[in-house]
Amino acid sequence: KITQTPRQGTMPRIIGRSVRVVDHGGVAIDEYAGNAATKDDTLSIATVRVSQPSAEPWLTLHYDEWICVTKGFIELHTETSEGVEGKALTVKEGETAFIAKGERFRPVFPQGGTEYVPICLPAFRPDRCIREEEEGGEVSTRLKTFHSDINSETVQDGSDSSDPKEVLYHMCQKELYESAAATGEAYFPPTFEKDGMFTHATAVPSRLITTANHFYTSTKGDWICLRLSRSALMRLGIKTVDEEAKPVGETAVGDTWDWVCPHIFGGLPTSVPGVITKIYDMKRSPDGKFLSIEGLTD
Repeated sequence: KITQTPRQGTMPRIIGRSVRVVDHGGVAIDEYAGNAATKDDTLSIATVRVSQPSAEPWLTLHYDEWICVTKGFIELHTETSEGVEGKALTVKEGETAFIAKGERFRPVFPQGGTEYVPICLPAFRPDRCIREEEEGGEVSTRLKTFHSDINSETVQDGSDSSDPKEVLYHMCQKELYESAAATGEAYFPPTFEKDGMFTHATAVPSRLITTANHFYTSTKGDWICLRLSRSALMRLGIKTVDEEAKPVGETAVGDTWDWVCPHIFGGLPTSVPGVITKIYDMKRSPDGKFLSIEGLTD
């Protein structure tokens, strides 16, 4: 009989135990693997029990998530590129839904007694999940508490911060931006003064397509998307305030836009390193419709 000595690390072993990370408003979340339970950022596995009808705020994830429903059912709400809410996807007991990184959605629990297992890759962290709720929300506060000792890592495309809204995006006409950059001056949107002396932005890049098709389809020419650092702007004395969506010029926002939008109270410095961290081209159809942000939403 030939036996082999097991290599170190190949034997089954206990790596942690469950941690109750949320217990509020009829929602209880126990993490079994991940940053809170096992101090491992590879992936996270949890159980969620919803004891009464409720709903999450709109969420945008910086990870892929599998939602495995073990009891009851969940409705996953999404919006079209025009900002109109589409038909909800119902995930029933025994079914698994997949939510891709960058997708904006809203989980709704029509009945109590629903249970599911969320699996996140990489692991869940508060800075990877944008929750469109009031600052200081109980669930967000609780999650941040359990993840407060985790070193911040890349949120998206190399931006380093534990703030889920550190990475901002602004779209603009390529010609206007390049004109400012060529002289080293700050870029100001054409409606900067009329809008209230601020520059519109978002922490959710896919939302720019909805916004562009609402405001700018009649504006010809090439458009680009600027990726910005909120903290780098603040170091220059340019403050960003999260507010409700506001008009651009004379055009009102969409009827269904219950968004939280970052408003940058100043222009965008084009010659200061670290402020504009990347530039993406925006793709349009021949009739002027905005289709995607190349390398970001396509």
